[in-house]
Amino acid sequence: MSLEILTPGLATTVQDRGRFGYYRFGIPQGGAMDQYSAALANRLVGNGPDDALLECTYLGPKIRVDAHTVLAITGAPVDVLVNGEPVAEYERVELGAGDELSFGVIRGGAKFFIAVAGGIDVPEVLGSRSTYPIGKMGGFEGRALQAGDVVPVGAAPTSALPRLDAVPEAWRPSFEREVAVRIMFGLYDHKLTDEGRSNLTDEEWTLTPVADRMGLRFDGPGAPWKQEEQPFGAGQDPSNITDAGYAVGSIQIPGGTQPIVLHCDAVSGGGYAQAGTVISADMDLFARMAPGTRVRFVPVSMDEALAARAERSARFAEIWSGEVR
Repeated sequence: MSLEILTPGLATTVQDRGRFGYYRFGIPQGGAMDQYSAALANRLVGNGPDDALLECTYLGPKIRVDAHTVLAITGAPVDVLVNGEPVAEYERVELGAGDELSFGVIRGGAKFFIAVAGGIDVPEVLGSRSTYPIGKMGGFEGRALQAGDVVPVGAAPTSALPRLDAVPEAWRPSFEREVAVRIMFGLYDHKLTDEGRSNLTDEEWTLTPVADRMGLRFDGPGAPWKQEEQPFGAGQDPSNITDAGYAVGSIQIPGGTQPIVLHCDAVSGGGYAQAGTVISADMDLFARMAPGTRVRFVPVSMDEALAARAERSARFAEIWSGEVR
């Protein structure tokens, strides 16, 4: 079967868990910006954890299916319509040949996900079906979907897991206007002034509209860097460094003004100092923020970061090991 894209939405792309092992060559991991919401969608339709789905940004697509299929929508709150009639998010939905799926206005966050039983069946590129638009690789012809595209869907899966008709309320992510994001300081936080360091974690920051899969920019009181002689090969501004690698979640503060959190499609290195790094367990939160969301960056220890990662891994393991309770 296939999905006919009648209207594409703002930025609808094919994504999966990501493309790993190539970051050192400058190819980012990509994948769904909210991995947890994506996993819930795949679980509802009986897919496995590696199956590809559609990631929608703010404005969803209008899609016609050409055969009976099962799908689910998770992530940001949005009105979901089948042939103009409302259906629920976070539930398993069945469509017949010729049925049309469309969406209303998003009511929070930035990203929602459409999983189809069988997964989006585009070719793998470097071990992933995820779209990397800057590199024009993966997904559907290496780009966001366009009107008229016909997107292939794989064969209906056979899962040993019990059928899940709806995700319990307790398992559904929240979409708040005030969010605490855990970070670890480093590698270059020592280059911040005392004011810059304290502002980063003691003050509130607001997500600007300058936000995408590569990075998200925040407005606030500023976080100045120390004025000191730059090393050979670095730039003029004290936020510059001789080029270094960037971890996913790195926090840059160019000019000491607006922090930028690098996300899953970001470059792997460059000449801006990293004041800190968002812990992996909190990276999904950025897909659940809309412009205007107020954020506090909360410093944690390595032990706390590892504990949060273990807790997140245990939640994913429960999703894929049995019945969601």
